[in-house]
Amino acid sequence: MLIIFFLFGLIIGSFLNVLVYRIQTAETILGRSHCRKCKKTIAWYDNIPLLSFILLKFKCRECGEKISWQYPLVEFFTGVIFALLASQYFALEDMTTWITTGAMLFFASALVVIFVYDVMYMEIPSLVLWPAVVLALAFDVYSDLGTSFFSIWDRSLISGLIAAVVAFLFFFSLSFFSREKWMGMGDAYLVVLLGLILGWPKILLGLFLAFAIGAVYGLVLIALKKKKMKSQLPFAPFLIIGTLLTLFYYFPITEWYLSFF
Repeated sequence: MLIIFFLFGLIIGSFLNVLVYRIQTAETILGRSHCRKCKKTIAWYDNIPLLSFILLKFKCRECGEKISWQYPLVEFFTGVIFALLASQYFALEDMTTWITTGAMLFFASALVVIFVYDVMYMEIPSLVLWPAVVLALAFDVYSDLGTSFFSIWDRSLISGLIAAVVAFLFFFSLSFFSREKWMGMGDAYLVVLLGLILGWPKILLGLFLAFAIGAVYGLVLIALKKKKMKSQLPFAPFLIIGTLLTLFYYFPITEWYLSFF
């Protein structure tokens, strides 16, 4: 079953690559894929996720233009994320898990697009972010239906809203008082989505991991003289990595941390 989700993720990853490019160029997503250089339409047999990239030897069949490694990497990691989500949320015999899994796959797809878009263009696409926020709110409401609650934190909507508001206020402050030198306002909007997905207190671990990974990555680049102390880096990718790690490994990470006390 996980292999099916992995293969499905490869296909969706291929679509997400197209979506990233066409959001930036304001093209319709309904048209056939084409080479950026020669504009020739890509045949279906040259558009098979991962496989076509290898068979074509990383080049366009028509003009020989090199195919960016972005394409197979996005396809592969989308497949891996889909398989991990399925292992955590999906049970074939339980129909209620189908909706949960579907929602999580949508959120993951949105995060992949935001990740790649921010890396490429230093911008978070509102066209993807805000529909995901609306769906996250709707999903939190759905998750609370017919559920018994032992405490207020068991309510997905309340937990998600608290996480979203706290994260937003923190990032808004960083952006506002630094005049977007420390953090972009787009990141403040992004953490609203991440808060709704993770809820409270999981958002705290997600943000901690984002800052920790971002700091290590920045120090490595500085040590390699690829960046300077004042250089700007897109922060959305680190937020998304922190969110995914929290989503999959929250309890192992927190148990490991608490074992030191």
